Amino acid sequence: MKIRSAVGAVIAVLAAGILATPAGAQSGAGAGTGQTSTTSTQTQVTVQTPSHVMPGQTYHRPSHTDKLKTFAFDSFGPYAIFGSVVGGAIQQADNAPPEWTHDPGGAAAYGQRVANTFGINLVTQTTRYGLSELFREDTIYYRCECDGFAPRLKHALISTVTARKGEDGHTVFSIPNLVAPYAGGEAAANLWYPSRFGPKDGFRFGNYNLAVQAGLNVALEFIYGGPHTLLSRHHVPIVSGMTGSDKQ
Repeated sequence: MKIRSAVGAVIAVLAAGILATPAGAQSGAGAGTGQTSTTSTQTQVTVQTPSHVMPGQTYHRPSHTDKLKTFAFDSFGPYAIFGSVVGGAIQQADNAPPEWTHDPGGAAAYGQRVANTFGINLVTQTTRYGLSELFREDTIYYRCECDGFAPRLKHALISTVTARKGEDGHTVFSIPNLVAPYAGGEAAANLWYPSRFGPKDGFRFGNYNLAVQAGLNVALEFIYGGPHTLLSRHHVPIVSGMTGSDKQ
């Protein structure tokens, strides 16, 4: 029930979010009278960039190489490994599913559950990558250019089901980001879980997975990616320039 509430909260934030672009400031020009010469007055406006965003950061569509490196980071990087270890531990504590091994508290059972969580994430990331290419969307997570905890949290949650598209990187509702978590859940329920599990269970797993993806975005928004972690400097731009993880 708690996971379902979290998923509902993500969807509610998406529906209520207003993705506004701040208007640019313009400078005015002063005009002379009669035959006097015209003089122009320029006003300099200093915009303070939030500390978590690199100044002058503009959108550039990632190359195929960047996308592949991001896929590798999301599938095999520290977040994927940590999530698999924690997810396996939660399932181990709940003995879910009980059919896995005859030693519920043993290392073999825990290994199966870690592999299960890792497999769900791998299918999720593979589906997201494939569909993003099909729909020509940029599903890489980008940190918010806003400041303050609440706006950044809102951005992270909304980004769970949105992506960037086009040369200008405008925000769109993302079918790949929405479908991918459910693909991971359905794969687990119908491919390697015990035979009593089916599509309904896969949809339930997908709900959990969607909440996990939202949590991952929150981590990418607020938590430092770590220096020189596996492929972290290639996760454009969240755990590279914007977090300083590409610096020596």
